[in-house]
Amino acid sequence: MKFRTLSAAAALGALAAISVTGVARAQQPAATGQAALTADQFESLYRARTDSALARFTPADVGFFTGMIHHHAQAIVMSALAPTHGASPEVQRLAARITRSQEEEIARMQKWLADRGQPVPQVHFDGLDVVVEMETPENGTGHAAHRPGQHAMATGGGAHAGMDSMEDGLMPGMLTRAQMEALDRAFGREFDRLYLAGMMHHHGGAVTMVRDLFATDGAAQDGRTFKVASDIQVDQTTEIARMQRMLTEMETK
Repeated sequence: MKFRTLSAAAALGALAAISVTGVARAQQPAATGQAALTADQFESLYRARTDSALARFTPADVGFFTGMIHHHAQAIVMSALAPTHGASPEVQRLAARITRSQEEEIARMQKWLADRGQPVPQVHFDGLDVVVEMETPENGTGHAAHRPGQHAMATGGGAHAGMDSMEDGLMPGMLTRAQMEALDRAFGREFDRLYLAGMMHHHGGAVTMVRDLFATDGAAQDGRTFKVASDIQVDQTTEIARMQRMLTEMETK
């Protein structure tokens, strides 16, 4: 079976824009006198560059994603209280939107860790608690209870991004056990007030964690790392402004 070939220069130029299959079908003749790549050679080159991209991460990147998964999980616990605690329709819609976005971002961060062979936190909920099951690259598991306000663990032996901003062992913005219990006791208008104030504080902590990551030498150099962290910063900053407006409107009524 014959394969149409590409010059090495043309193959490298096309690498970021087209798939291996597309290259195999490309109707571009090899330049005269230049070394050519077969489809198999091109596929090997593509895989090597992909592997190289996945290898560009630091302990700070791993710590950031591991910690942010736990951080997002507490926001989901907070939001789950809205339908059962007499929250206003506006707050219930906000809580549902936050839950969806946090779940989607958790999935993205879990994939990031898995793609790089790092332990992946799997989160489960038990009342106000988040139960974390760490899945290792060897498919073994370890269990750790992560209660509201507690920092669960950082993996890979590296420093956790955001550690410099932690107080009393809490990740930035995390609600304490007492604050979570106060939210759970609240109902109606009081719940709305505590939820909005607590979630603004919580989101602010996530923004701090992103800023700390970006301020760490060598961190967030991979494109996917930078994009996920940037999306978290933009989304949560936008929601803080929205919640501030909601809280102001509620207090003026």
